[in-house]
Amino acid sequence: MRKINYRRVLVTVLWIIAIAGLGSSLAFVSKSERNIVANTLTVNIQNNDENFFLNENDIKAFFKERNDSLLSSRYENINVPELEKALNSHPAIENAEVSADMNGEIKVEILQRTPVLRIINKNGESYYIDSQSKLMPLNQNYSARVIVANGEINEPYSRRYEFSVDQIKKSKVFKDVSVLDDLLDVANFINADSSLSQLIHQIYVNAENELELFPAIGNHKIVFGDAKNIPEKFNKLKLFYTEGLSKSDSWTKYSAVNLKYKNLVVCTKK
Repeated sequence: MRKINYRRVLVTVLWIIAIAGLGSSLAFVSKSERNIVANTLTVNIQNNDENFFLNENDIKAFFKERNDSLLSSRYENINVPELEKALNSHPAIENAEVSADMNGEIKVEILQRTPVLRIINKNGESYYIDSQSKLMPLNQNYSARVIVANGEINEPYSRRYEFSVDQIKKSKVFKDVSVLDDLLDVANFINADSSLSQLIHQIYVNAENELELFPAIGNHKIVFGDAKNIPEKFNKLKLFYTEGLSKSDSWTKYSAVNLKYKNLVVCTKK
């Protein structure tokens, strides 16, 4: 006859009791939370120093328009995942998280989207491209101070907003006709450089689908060409500005500065 290991049996029973107790405790906490009444709504919006697309009142108005009665509602009547889903569908929000604590406080953490480039297509339609390479509509309350791209840009917002620029770049249908990826590559390089971001304010796409840049000072254009060899072209431009424009009147001497040619800057006098 097999000998019973009472020690093992005792340990197993104790584990069962512990797990059952824990389950009861969790069930009790969950039940208690369901009966808590929300009395405070706290909204924290990140990136508020840079972009002002949203404020606390906008978020509260968003909930009101959806008929989400949060304050004075029991937790059991508040669908947190649904609130997060609704907030994350907002065109100015990159990410939203909603939480509730035992004190009746509903906390909403908002990360705003960050525009890096404004597009004005050939039909006059305007929209942003954000830091995640996604298309973003304009905001009626605030205009971001970013580089503006215009000219021979065909992409309409309505038929592209579901795709990121990265997806458009890889698409067999869109990649051959799109210039958004080229514009974004150049804009990202400019934005990452403190001197260039102060200097270049506009990118123009000409009839040959070449890029032309327009600086904030001087009245010349910078013929950039395609979006290849971006670092080399900007290094040439910096060298030209620091060494080729040593005199104060040099900024008004030229009508065009051409960076298209390898190891060469070609200037056109007025």
